[in-house]
Amino acid sequence: MDQRVIAAGLGCRRGVDLAAVLALLQRAATTARPALLAAPAFKCHEPALAAAAAALGLPLRFIDAEALAAVQVWAQSRSAAALRATGFAAIAEAAALAALAAGARLILPRITGGGVTCALAEGMPR
Repeated sequence: MDQRVIAAGLGCRRGVDLAAVLALLQRAATTARPALLAAPAFKCHEPALAAAAAALGLPLRFIDAEALAAVQVWAQSRSAAALRATGFAAIAEAAALAALAAGARLILPRITGGGVTCALAEGMPR
């Protein structure tokens, strides 16, 4: 039995509002419905991320820097601004991939809107 799940990786500007996060997740869900949300650990104090997870009834996993670094090579989109600000060229894609077990694949490369980035990955849960 295949237990594959969809992870939505998120990145955002500081202080982003819940409506922007939910709007981008709704856009992403036209590709596939996520079973979990993932964001970099350095965004753990962004209230809109936790509020989005609660509103959607989904778990939210914060991904540590080591795990983000390990999957950068598989990201399809790179941002010079993100690299300057965080040390990572890919945030949403890396979070989505790192939330799942090895072998996960992107099914929706990074999309952006309202100060939020989102990407979807499919794979086996960790």
